[in-house]
Amino acid sequence: MAIALFQRPAEPLPRPIAIERWLLAVACLVFVMVIVGGITRLTESGLSIVRWEPLSGAIPPLGDEAWQQAFEQYKASPQYLQINSGMTLADFKAIYFWEFVHRLLARLIGLAFALPLLFFWWKRAIPAGYGWKLAGIFALGGLQGVIGWWMVASGLVDRPDVSHIRLAVHLLMALLIFAATLWVAGDMRGLARRPEAPAARMPLLGIWTLSILFLQFMFGAYVAGLDAGQYFNTWPLMGTELYPYGYEWLQPALRNFVDNPITVMFVHRWLAFLVAALALWLAWRAFRRGLWLEAFMVAGAVVAQLLLGILTVLSGVQLDIAVAHQGMAVLLLGAVLTAAHALGERKA
Repeated sequence: MAIALFQRPAEPLPRPIAIERWLLAVACLVFVMVIVGGITRLTESGLSIVRWEPLSGAIPPLGDEAWQQAFEQYKASPQYLQINSGMTLADFKAIYFWEFVHRLLARLIGLAFALPLLFFWWKRAIPAGYGWKLAGIFALGGLQGVIGWWMVASGLVDRPDVSHIRLAVHLLMALLIFAATLWVAGDMRGLARRPEAPAARMPLLGIWTLSILFLQFMFGAYVAGLDAGQYFNTWPLMGTELYPYGYEWLQPALRNFVDNPITVMFVHRWLAFLVAALALWLAWRAFRRGLWLEAFMVAGAVVAQLLLGILTVLSGVQLDIAVAHQGMAVLLLGAVLTAAHALGERKA
């Protein structure tokens, strides 16, 4: 029986249900990865491992000597020299834990995608026209590993933290992988119901909603990377003003939308309501088409995300609330994609 399991069929035998379940499992792993990434950032743990060792790095330090060696490597980093110079080995182990788990999850996701992909390809179970899509998602995952190290490397030369721009690229790539995985899973679900079903087409409103949502994700990453959430813990005003004008305005002016923490936080606060308006419009369209579950998922995620964003500000970026805010952002993306896919199926 084991031999038959790995025999290559003479004819294609598409298995869209199995592939859908596999992709949904991978999407769940990516969701956990984003959560752990948020904790890693908020606890300033991302620079605790100063080497990129894709294979040997899967094993943590074993024994006191190995831990001391890892600690000595960290002591040469700008973060230790400029910020954490009084850190003990026990403190180092605490931040090492989150970065190690983050990298270990990345390896796990790579294996969880690559091995089933090879199996489905060998069994000729991938429906026609989807092989290149799945291979493309796998390639994005490999690129994400390179981007992750590129981000970490920015904090190991002369600065005690990573580049907020590289952090944004890293986050957006993770969310792109999540979105692509979820979308193809939706196509598999459609093929399971109707073998001749065409791939869903993204409705125009879905394109606009996702575009503004990803723009909001980018500003959210800038806020995290610049620690902009620490400046004002009041809402809706920033202090006593809508926009505090007493702070330095960078030149050229466009730099303020990337490097000025005050401007970045201001945009992130109010762009949220444009995202909410578009998402609720999408939910209304879904509701009118009879897609009630999808509509309520989007509406509920929008309300929860707005409330969590406000609570994150008012709490002074309290760890658990801030992590919940980041996690809900991924769930909102999933809800929007699910509703847009359902509308695209009806259109097709």
